[in-house]
Amino acid sequence: MRKAASPRAASRQTRRQFLKTAAAAGAAGAAATTLGMPYVFTKQASAQQTVWKMQSGWPSRDFFHESAVALSQKITEMAAGRLRIDLLPAGAVVGAFGIADAVNTGLLDAGHAVGVYAYAKSPTTSLFGTGPSFGMDAIDLLSWFYYGGGFQMYQDLLAKLKLNLVNFLMGPMPTQPLGWFRRPITKPEQFKGTKFRTVGLSAELFAELGASVVILPGGEIVPALERGVIDGAEFNNPSSDKVLGFPDVRKVYMLQSYHQPVESLEVNINKTKYDALPADLKAIVKWAIYAEGADFHYRAIARNSLDLEEMERQRGVRVFTTPREVLLAQLDAWDKVVAKRSKENPDFAKIVNSQKTWARRITSWKRRVYVDNSIAVKRYFG
Repeated sequence: MRKAASPRAASRQTRRQFLKTAAAAGAAGAAATTLGMPYVFTKQASAQQTVWKMQSGWPSRDFFHESAVALSQKITEMAAGRLRIDLLPAGAVVGAFGIADAVNTGLLDAGHAVGVYAYAKSPTTSLFGTGPSFGMDAIDLLSWFYYGGGFQMYQDLLAKLKLNLVNFLMGPMPTQPLGWFRRPITKPEQFKGTKFRTVGLSAELFAELGASVVILPGGEIVPALERGVIDGAEFNNPSSDKVLGFPDVRKVYMLQSYHQPVESLEVNINKTKYDALPADLKAIVKWAIYAEGADFHYRAIARNSLDLEEMERQRGVRVFTTPREVLLAQLDAWDKVVAKRSKENPDFAKIVNSQKTWARRITSWKRRVYVDNSIAVKRYFG
């Protein structure tokens, strides 16, 4: 008869078995994470898993959709799989302009787009990323959103619009180009009678300049240019513009503009689904959005600069800087749009005044603190 193991020996054996099992599981998990594969869960863990269906506002090949993919991975990994994002590209469930409605009704749990895509709900939504800059850039606007009262103003606006949403801004984006044209834009009068694609409050700005504005989602712009439905268009950045095919249909690329100098990406979340999360998963969603916002910014610097060079050197694209006269005309148009909308809507006026107050303070600080890098650039690169 075999002698029974002592309690101490049994304890050592149990610990050895536990450590061996844990090490094997840890190695498998580390390998899965390293390879970018989904985590492997036990039946008990998978039973507790929450899955959100999220759709982006971008075609799967678009630079912005890469950000939606990266955000989904960050949330899934940070939550150790307790919250998993099932991501779909634009059009999989609804069109890009229908994301806010779909998330509101629960058809989708979350969306990855821009605030301006809900412009039809209220033009005031366009102030959260696609409005006038008042001298700010997109980083400055994000600072207002998260530390100047903008976040709560947005949630209050969504509640007034009876939208069951929690919206976060994420980015920032570089200053958007004026757009793609057949000929360089040298004066604002050239917009008169031009069929031009843009979105949100920018549509009102270009209408003030005399353009005939056509509002289209990103994936429809290049086909419209090819068919002659529109004469010119703007979308967002060199990387997205290149992938969507702008260099194939237009060769004049005008950089710098005041029509959308402060835009950010936006994450819409169904408020009921968000409120149902435990506190730690809510925190993970929030900080994953923050983390991807920074990561997206770093990627954009790397990719946009490379793709702009490639289009100019290898694709025959002629790149121009928007003249000061056109920029001043845009500011004049913004003043008219803002005055009109502020008179019509107290919420619009309240948000604009908050942004102006923030801009007055931080732009003064930046002008005094930030060194003029053009001096160094000229010295080293001419």
